[in-house]
Formats: sequence, C-alpha cells, structure tokens
Amino acid sequence: MTKYNSIMVLGAGQMGAGIAQVAAQAGIKVKLNDLKEEFVNKGLATIKSNLQRSVSKGRMDSSEAEEVLSRVRPSMALDDAADVDLVIEAIVENLDIKANVFQQLDQICPPKVVFASNTSSLPITQLAGFTNRPDKFIGMHFMNPVPVMKLVEVIRGLATSDAVAESIVELSKVMGKVPVTVNDYPGFVANRVLMPMINEAIYAVFEGVGTPEAVDEIMRLGANHPMGPLALADLIGLDTCLAIMNVLHDGFGDSKYRPCPLLKQYVQAGWMGKKTKKGFYNYE
Repeated sequence: MTKYNSIMVLGAGQMGAGIAQVAAQAGIKVKLNDLKEEFVNKGLATIKSNLQRSVSKGRMDSSEAEEVLSRVRPSMALDDAADVDLVIEAIVENLDIKANVFQQLDQICPPKVVFASNTSSLPITQLAGFTNRPDKFIGMHFMNPVPVMKLVEVIRGLATSDAVAESIVELSKVMGKVPVTVNDYPGFVANRVLMPMINEAIYAVFEGVGTPEAVDEIMRLGANHPMGPLALADLIGLDTCLAIMNVLHDGFGDSKYRPCPLLKQYVQAGWMGKKTKKGFYNYE
C-alpha cells in the first residue's frame, strides 16, 4: 500500500509518460501534465501503445489495459496539482526551468504535498531550496524506458525527512520497481558511473581510435553490455548526456568530467540521437 493515491506527473515526454503508466498500473490516479495539449496527447498515445503491446504479448487483457488508461487524466494547468498527494517532475534537464516550476507549485499545493524530481543529475538539495518544503522534497530517478527498467534511484536531499524517504521507497515498490537510496552528489550513482564511460567512448571516436560501431561492439562483446555506450547515448539523448557531463564537471571541478568536444559539436549541430533521427548512428 502507498499513501499516495493521486499523483501529478509533470512532463508528458518519454520519461513522464512512462512514470504515469507504471503509476496507473499500480492503481494510482494520475494527472499527466504538459504545456500543450499536443504534448499530453502524444504522451497518452505512448502509454496506449505500450499497453497494447502488453496485451498482444499476453501480459494483460484488453479490459485491464483500458482500466489502466482510464486512471490517466490529461492536464495543461499547474493548478490541477492542488488536490494531489505527490508531484513527480519529469521536465527538461534545466535548473532554471525546474526552479520556476517548483516555485509555482509551492504556491499551488497544500504544505502536505510531496515533491519529487526525476532529474538525472541536478542537486536535489538545490531544487528543494526553491520551495518552502525541503523536508518534503526528494529525487526519484527512473531509468529509461520506465515501464521496462526496474531501478529507481531514490535521492535524499540534505533536508529530506525520514518519513518522506520511506514513503517514496514504498511507492517505488508498489510501482513494481526496485528502489535504491543514495545521497545527493552530482550525478548521484547511476550517471556518475555511466556518463564518464559514455564520454570516454565518444573520446575514442573523436581521437580516431575506433568507429562508433567498433567501440560499441567491443563493449557489447567484451564487457557483456546489452547495448554499446554510443547507441545508449543516442537513446538517452546527446543533449541530456552533455547536460549531465556539465553538471559533473561543474560540481566536482575535476577535468576527468570534461565533456568531449565531439559531444558538444553534435549537440550544436542538432544531432541529439534517436529523437532527432541522427546521432552517432542514423535513424532515418
């Protein structure tokens, strides 16, 4: 059981839609919020398509899929968060934009409402500082694709209360996830380990050591990774990889986290990976 019976998920992109889906599958009422109706509709379409795939594979029947979908309501107004128990933010990885949204939510939501951020690297303590409820602020870092990946990194800020941390661990389990609690350092654990590896793989291409195909095949066959680091970077989004490397570089002040110039160049060119149909590979 969880004390969170209604949730607003902010951001109807790949991550937000996935979070809304697993919450709805756990029997929780969800408001899926984004700036425009077309973004919310796209998120709902993603959920519907995922559920239909589960039906076709015999994992659930069609009436169950319809029931899950009926628990997700579209929202285009932050004011809709006034009557939920929890807000999970999954918007763009930009400190100023997140800060602005949390400041607005802090005015809209009653003091008992808990705020969680799906940030992949930004400091939870800093985000919590933009609100008047730092004790009720926590990180819930889901992995992509959310309906498939089991891990939720639960990140405690400096002021996060024990009660909130315990309730979010419990909620993660109710959603069918495996929560692992960590403390608030740049990149937390997942991206502090993963992103420098991806960055180093990009350096190998940049320095002409090997092609993207060669680097990926070596890591798949030699390290038994399910996919190579460059294909994974394309899936995550090269803009997101760059943003995380910048957070690590700024946060630790260590040159080992310096983003590869080739990564910067690809992002400047608009080659963000799978979502723009071009990154280290061509997805046209």
